[in-house]
Amino acid sequence: MKAVILAGGFGTRISEETHLKPKPMILIGGKPILWHIIKTYNHYGIREFIVCCGYKGYLIKEYFANYFLHMNDLEIDLKENKIDIIQKKTENWKITLIDTGEKTMTGGRLKRVREYLDDESFCFTYGDGLSDINIKSLIDAHKASKKLATVTAVQPKGRYGSLSLDKNENVEYFQEKILGNEGWVSAGFFVLEAEVLNRIKDDNTIWENEPIKSLVNDNQLHAFKHYGFWQPMDTLREKNILNNLWDNNNAPWKKW
Repeated sequence: MKAVILAGGFGTRISEETHLKPKPMILIGGKPILWHIIKTYNHYGIREFIVCCGYKGYLIKEYFANYFLHMNDLEIDLKENKIDIIQKKTENWKITLIDTGEKTMTGGRLKRVREYLDDESFCFTYGDGLSDINIKSLIDAHKASKKLATVTAVQPKGRYGSLSLDKNENVEYFQEKILGNEGWVSAGFFVLEAEVLNRIKDDNTIWENEPIKSLVNDNQLHAFKHYGFWQPMDTLREKNILNNLWDNNNAPWKKW
């Protein structure tokens, strides 16, 4: 099975970083968050990836084109104009990097890579969130549901404490941030049948609007409930959360 990863948006909510690089290239533990996502899928046996590039996509292409240089120690002989790779760390990945347009919407990006999907079921996610999700269990649940699409559902921890007030505006009850007080939300990490792509009209189609709504209306969207770790990276604060987890050897998504 292949995995499609969206990596083309402008990432305006974390512009402190994205004025220089695309959001999926923001570093977590010294590696792009895109690398962490790919490593997660790879842990469960997925080796082929299609990355939907857009804004500053050339930086993603440069990273993987020079993966040996980024990942290994080098010995450079300037006199002989010779470079030797001292350690040969590599991965058993096949990565297809497609320019899907700078202003293309999420659904349009997915439709643009259709020819690389061979009309088979595939995984699909965003290039800006990490999770300890079991990808094999997700795929198994999708197959068992016999639906056209499966979305991973999570209950994120609320950002604020909850208050209960009496009629005199005295606090009767206080609860610190709790898991699930915002209800179930989409964490990405979809599994889709190729037929779903027929529901995407053009470059202006937002995946989260018409395509998903039509799947819901036709009772073709299954939810895979994930009770473990999930953290998006929409802001600098969330980037710092992920880096702190990694730096303290407490990164739940690191299964490899």
